[in-house]
Amino acid sequence: MNSSLMKPTRQQNRRIISYVPRVEPAPPDHALKVDGFRDVWLLRGKYVAFVMMGDSFRRSQAFSGPEAAQRWALQMRQEGEMGEA
Repeated sequence: MNSSLMKPTRQQNRRIISYVPRVEPAPPDHALKVDGFRDVWLLRGKYVAFVMMGDSFRRSQAFSGPEAAQRWALQMRQEGEMGEA
């Protein structure tokens, strides 16, 4: 098939939206630590990761499962380690 006759793919010019972590001095007092996960807290019925980076915490977006929040935290730690090298 002639490629010039094919339709262009949709969402060709759509911007990629990325989450910018919030910087906080500490997890809030009303957040509950989730057992079995290093960086995951339960906050308003959603799972949020808090990762210590430098002298403050980075807060993730809200996730529906603790595993997703922990994966985000691990990714943040890896990116932080790469930035230090």
